[in-house]
Amino acid sequence: MDQRSGCPINLATEMLGDRWSMVILRDVMFGDRRTFTDILNNSLEGVATNILASRLKKLVVDDMLTGKPDPNHKQRTIYSLTEKSIALLPALIALGAWGRRFLPATPELTIRNQLLEEGGPELQEAFMAELRERHLGVPNPREGPSVSAQMQAAYETAVARTQKDI
Repeated sequence: MDQRSGCPINLATEMLGDRWSMVILRDVMFGDRRTFTDILNNSLEGVATNILASRLKKLVVDDMLTGKPDPNHKQRTIYSLTEKSIALLPALIALGAWGRRFLPATPELTIRNQLLEEGGPELQEAFMAELRERHLGVPNPREGPSVSAQMQAAYETAVARTQKDI
């Protein structure tokens, strides 16, 4: 990676500052979208196929994702988060909290972030342990309810409230 300086904010912005990289990481992290087609068809923002292909390659080169052939489908790649991208979770939560506070975000699309923000470091660590298990194969030492299930339930409740208000 060519870099303009050794400033950590600059370096992070150069790696993740394009329009799509963090959105793709969000979709893999929070939506468990693991294939090109799943990301393409289920991203709310409607990324173009050529842009998605380019960003996935870049995220793999930058060690934010790994890509392995799907044993059930020769032409499909399954993408996984790396420890480097899982460690980005607190920054994504902080960015989402800022967006929720200052921008016109919708309740159903902020609830997962809000749950992790309000749950603090303990809930965030629990979610990162789930991500490590799912993407890296690291056994999850934590017991109790799945953070992913809690986020999904909160999302479904928020969607139901939004539809009720319409």
